Amino acid sequence: MSELKKIPTREGFGVEIAALGHENPDLLVVDIDIGKSCKTGQFRKELPGQYINVGIAEQNGAGVAAGLATCGKIPFVVTYAVFGSLRICEMIRQEICYPNLNVKIACSHGGVTPANDGASHQSIEDMGVLRTLPNMTVIMPADYNAARKLVRAAANTYGPMYLRFTRDAMPQVYGEDVEFTIGKAHQIQDGKDIAIIANGDTVSIAMEAARELETQGISVRLLDMHTIKPLDVEAVTACVNDIGRIITVEDHNIINGLGSAVCEVAAEMGKGIVKRVGIQDQYGQSAPYERLLAMNGITAGNIVRIAKELL
Repeated sequence: MSELKKIPTREGFGVEIAALGHENPDLLVVDIDIGKSCKTGQFRKELPGQYINVGIAEQNGAGVAAGLATCGKIPFVVTYAVFGSLRICEMIRQEICYPNLNVKIACSHGGVTPANDGASHQSIEDMGVLRTLPNMTVIMPADYNAARKLVRAAANTYGPMYLRFTRDAMPQVYGEDVEFTIGKAHQIQDGKDIAIIANGDTVSIAMEAARELETQGISVRLLDMHTIKPLDVEAVTACVNDIGRIITVEDHNIINGLGSAVCEVAAEMGKGIVKRVGIQDQYGQSAPYERLLAMNGITAGNIVRIAKELL
């Protein structure tokens, strides 16, 4: 994907959250003392009256955000994905999701994009954990432009939401004019032989695999499932009915993530074959991002191989 410009999706969050803050004085950032990494610096500089840094206290940050939401504010709790999902999971459940408050958890360093930071900072369970909480919406945009659009959509939609961004730079696959709807898959291309459903940083990898399959005469329907909860059941159902052979691709444990969500739909329909490409229920290690993906088979070549086996 070297021909495409690469930008971390966290950069898209940083730019859009500042723009939203200027538009709406009720929008606040509750920072967990890592604003430099999570790209809230512009917001802090330009809107100090809407910025709160609670220090390295994730659980407290969730409680502060919940309190602000009861006063009509729209707080974005900002930290790393591994902390914003696991360290504060109980507070998200009890103080945000149970009362259905308008709090957004916006996290950088999703999946194995922390790379050399090692397993302690690589968040491979977050989307699966949080999608099991009632009232929670779970989103992972594919690139910079998608991040900006989905952050704006989240800010303008009521309810608890988890947004997951990348530390590493991702290829820009969308133009500025592409629109996204929370809970509705974005179809990149249609096809009749294989359906590939990806999200986040793996969308560009799925696109590469689709291009290779097309050169071999294999028609691919490619979906960006940026929202894994609520899942676009209609889009998955169409893939099962129209094609019957689905490959899911994600930078997340294959247990309880996008692959599991798609499998749940297929299982309830009682038909279709789903193959899951993702983190193989194992922790990462300190290694380059691309190597970590390859260790788990998250490569265009492996997707192509699986697709050909299904035909």
